[in-house]
Amino acid sequence: MHYADINARTIDRWVEEGWEWGIPISHEEYLAAKAGRLSLLLTPTKPVPRDWFPDLAGCRVLGLASGGAQQMPVFAAHGAVCTVLDYSPRQLQSEREVAAREGYDIEIVRADMSQPLPFADGSFDMIFHPVSNCYIEKVEPVWRECFRVLKPGGVLLAGVDNGINYLFDEENPALARPLPFNPLLDEELYRKSIEQNDGIQFSHTTEEQLRPLLRAGFSLLDLYEDTNGYGILERFHVPTFLAFLAKKPL
Repeated sequence: MHYADINARTIDRWVEEGWEWGIPISHEEYLAAKAGRLSLLLTPTKPVPRDWFPDLAGCRVLGLASGGAQQMPVFAAHGAVCTVLDYSPRQLQSEREVAAREGYDIEIVRADMSQPLPFADGSFDMIFHPVSNCYIEKVEPVWRECFRVLKPGGVLLAGVDNGINYLFDEENPALARPLPFNPLLDEELYRKSIEQNDGIQFSHTTEEQLRPLLRAGFSLLDLYEDTNGYGILERFHVPTFLAFLAKKPL
């Protein structure tokens, strides 16, 4: 079985178990967004700065690996034309349920973001991509496809890991394993990942995240770091995630 299929099934299980990134927004939260509230996460704890977002009225937005009905309903409430792509059936089911509940249209696409995206060149004004490329082995093809499907002047808002979490076992301050973390290259790590219901995850350093972004043609406009929000690394204020705003030049 391909690792993407393993991860889709794993995420479905996590959602059924109450995974925090699989809990859709409530009707009250949707109404707050309709009233103008715009508070979204790309990483675990820090909200995205308001000035990173373009004018959302009529904005064509792609939620890339962004199923779960946490972000797309907010964009829809602000008047955006939304498309969401994810490979988790359960996350996409939540998107359908919330769209039906609130009465807005959304294009829902089940696909693997590590493959060529099923959209024409220049289809979107904005891509919103919360932390998720830790579930793919190679980052560069994703950034190339993001660049392709964005309109000139379009923006990519993304959250990524920096690899540090993969050095440690949870709650263990001692270094546990080297980087890169890649179960496809380590049979024992693969076995443990499956046994522990972790899916197949991959570390990517900051260089491995940002250099391919720049090579794809993006201009990097802004960024911030974030922490896990829990655990030993949080207590020591160790940044483990990065969010960035990038633009496709005109």
